[in-house]
Amino acid sequence: MWIADRWTDYEVLDTSDGEKLERWGRYRLIRPDPQVIWQTGHGKEWKNPSAHYHRSSKGGGEWDFFDLPEEWTIGYQTAAGSDLTFHLKPFSFKHTGLFPEQAANWDWFSVLIRDAVRSGREIRVLNLFAYTGGATIAAAAAGAHVTHVDASRGMVSWARENAASSGLADAPVRWLVDDCTKFVEREIRRGNHYDAVIMDPPSYGRGPKGEIWKMEDNIYPFLLNTVRLLTPHPLFFLINSYTTGLQPAVLSYMMHEALMPAPGSSAGSDHPPFSGSIEADEIGLPVTRSGLVLPCGAAGRFTGR
Repeated sequence: MWIADRWTDYEVLDTSDGEKLERWGRYRLIRPDPQVIWQTGHGKEWKNPSAHYHRSSKGGGEWDFFDLPEEWTIGYQTAAGSDLTFHLKPFSFKHTGLFPEQAANWDWFSVLIRDAVRSGREIRVLNLFAYTGGATIAAAAAGAHVTHVDASRGMVSWARENAASSGLADAPVRWLVDDCTKFVEREIRRGNHYDAVIMDPPSYGRGPKGEIWKMEDNIYPFLLNTVRLLTPHPLFFLINSYTTGLQPAVLSYMMHEALMPAPGSSAGSDHPPFSGSIEADEIGLPVTRSGLVLPCGAAGRFTGR
């Protein structure tokens, strides 16, 4: 498992009864987590949280706020030495605008980018379903030119705020509000290429014009298309998954077929197999009380040679 264990401003304090108690800077939040199926009790640290999100049996839920501000910030230093700042705010369906477990991936690719840039290589990164820009600003801080694509105008604006707070307001980032599938198709027609791709596709979503995205139906053909945007010697390719059916072994199989297909496979008909290695694993966060790790999804990584 890849563990995001380098945080100082974030911490999972405890987990029990379908919920997790987290420290976000100076504030403590209680939020639901479907992975937490154990009942280990609520100690005194669970008392007096800054906010508590209650899930409804009918779907969705609502926040109870106690001493949580409308917005606050936390920081993170990547393994490449970059200092990042994130704006947080509670919004619908329990989210705060950041997935802290993704720091495990930021650390991995930021070192790859930093070392490639130091060797004199210009790195162009495409970040798809880019949300509030955690991966974008980690890549830009490491020295990459980034194209950030998300269907939500509000999320792209939020990402730009994060970039500005991290000292990256003038970094070479293209901020695009677009349907990721259609953007990739247009980039193929334009003949554009990237040295690295990051994608964090949702289980289900809609584009800005009502386009439907369903992970089980769309991910593999989308992956095959996106691979066509890679340069002949790509630096890396990252897929994140929070969808139950896309376990690490599934991600690994798909990425092998798309990036390093066996002879005779139709997947590699428009490109030779890329040279590199593929790994896939769960990602997780350490839990302070138990010393165990809370699983938080999966990721597949291709590292080029």
